[in-house]
Amino acid sequence: MRMIFKTSYDADINLFRDREQGFWYMTLLVLSLILPFLLDTFWLGEITNVLIWAIAGMGLMILVGQTGQASLGHAAFLAVGCYANVLLQDPVGLPFILSFPLAGLIAGLAGMLIALPMTRLHGVYLAIGTLAIAILTEDLIVIAEPLTSGVMGLVAPTINIFGLEFDRYGTPGRFYWLVLAIAILMVLAYRNILRTPLGRSFAAIRDSEVSARAMGVNVAWTKAISFGISSTITGLAGALMGHFAGIFNNETFNIIISIQLLLMIVIGGLGSIHGAFFGAIIVALMPQTIAILRDTAGSVFGGGSVAIPGLESAIFGAILILFILFEPMGIYGRWVKIRTYFQLFPFYRRDMFRRQKSYLKTERMR
Repeated sequence: MRMIFKTSYDADINLFRDREQGFWYMTLLVLSLILPFLLDTFWLGEITNVLIWAIAGMGLMILVGQTGQASLGHAAFLAVGCYANVLLQDPVGLPFILSFPLAGLIAGLAGMLIALPMTRLHGVYLAIGTLAIAILTEDLIVIAEPLTSGVMGLVAPTINIFGLEFDRYGTPGRFYWLVLAIAILMVLAYRNILRTPLGRSFAAIRDSEVSARAMGVNVAWTKAISFGISSTITGLAGALMGHFAGIFNNETFNIIISIQLLLMIVIGGLGSIHGAFFGAIIVALMPQTIAILRDTAGSVFGGGSVAIPGLESAIFGAILILFILFEPMGIYGRWVKIRTYFQLFPFYRRDMFRRQKSYLKTERMR
């Protein structure tokens, strides 16, 4: 069993817990960099899709996992980021290196404006309010047809940065490295937010708004900031989704995407960066896994593969139910338990991870 002795308060806010953890993350980074040389174009595209979903998951994780504010409307900010990025490039003429961050800022500003009247909502009421935003956004895209082309959709231009082109199909390796670089920057930004007083204010609001207010936290303003940061990261993911899809319209960012995004971080593990990546792996690779298993079963048992309508949603729902019943902490929570078991063996006890009621009696009905 390995023990970590902390000799200063800085040990609690370091990027890595110890040198061994830093070594493994660096190894993972090196492996990620050489993936284009190890995988074919198809699987490289799937891994790129995982990274884009992970960025979107990190955006929602800041709001739901860190601040405790449920949202079913983040597909709206995916759409805002996607349309803003493309419109800033094509009609306006800005390069991607400027349109991309501006699209995130536009999505973040939209998130803060929406959050201001919703800061007093809690629980299911907040979820319903954000759900209405997602539905309205889908309709607004159709109404603003002169700008968004309505149901016909827009075509994302090829990314050009300092003369280098980044395209999913033309240059999949370059596009993967671009998305990987953005994902790494988002991870570092997320991790550094958690180490700041603002990040601790998010956690205080999540655990108890009454206690956070008693400690001097401006709950309404902090919620709005959390919503803005979450929307900014989600908008950046939406911009990348537009370039990944190539062409998109109002149906690309429907309400199902919002629900899928929320369920993704629940399955991955709320409140952790790892949970966003684990959930993204499930969401992005599940359709291909189902297709491969269906084709394999058809070849083994004879007959062609039969497409069953709604099979993907049914399997995703079954996975969610199983995790809620048997592992509410998600995939990352299960990994933490397995790791702790081997670290503390034979002193591990199941009650170490018993869920505690961290809310106050006055907040149980919120």
